[in-house]
Amino acid sequence: MLNLNTKKRIVKDCVVTASIFRQAWGLMFSRPRKEWGLVFDFRCMKHVDLHMLFVFYPIDVLFLDDKKVVVEIKEDFKPFRYYAAKKKCRFVCELPTYSIRSSGTHLGHKIKF
Repeated sequence: MLNLNTKKRIVKDCVVTASIFRQAWGLMFSRPRKEWGLVFDFRCMKHVDLHMLFVFYPIDVLFLDDKKVVVEIKEDFKPFRYYAAKKKCRFVCELPTYSIRSSGTHLGHKIKF
């Protein structure tokens, strides 16, 4: 996954899923990975609610529109918390903590995966 504005890699590898089951399961009961992200493709623009139930480590989250432009950012999303996105998005990228900061990713940046 690459930030096209900064030309910096966000994560080395990512898995893109549109499966409802995989989206519901997310990162629950998984182990943290430094160079790996999970991307949910909702196939249309919509408001997304996220939970961190049974995810035992913090993550960073990018919310992207249908052109893969960052519309919202949630850094250091803690375990056992809930977050309702304020903006509509098509893609949600669940990433290792500090990957947003280290790649210099900001609102309006275009992402490639």
